[in-house]
Amino acid sequence: MPKRRDVFKLPAFLAPMALFAAKPGELQNTVVDAAKVRTSKAPFGELKIFFDGPTEQLKSMTGGSLLLYANQEPHPPHSHPDEEFMIITEGTGEMIVDGKKYKVGPGSMMYCGANKMHGIKAGPKNLTFYFYKWKA
Repeated sequence: MPKRRDVFKLPAFLAPMALFAAKPGELQNTVVDAAKVRTSKAPFGELKIFFDGPTEQLKSMTGGSLLLYANQEPHPPHSHPDEEFMIITEGTGEMIVDGKKYKVGPGSMMYCGANKMHGIKAGPKNLTFYFYKWKA
């Protein structure tokens, strides 16, 4: 049976666990319900940002989704200093990644390194994708 003095050792044991807690301003460990995320509407589609901010290991991390309307693109092919993954969940379309065109549909996944050209355009029906961008 533990003795009362052993209770005072507990904070020393738990102290290293505090290293894993998010610091002020960092993204918090949580689950976000898509129905509760603010949707920004634009002529090309509907954008949701689930997470946006620094993490324990990254300068910035953004995770979101875009419902891209039929035959639309959010912007012309572009580049940015973030690395990025995109995952298509609904619809079909076309992606350009580092100068090469790809036909995409549900289950397609893109990775694009920092400062590389990439873009997406929906096909004849709406296309939904999730994206994750970060700077180390």
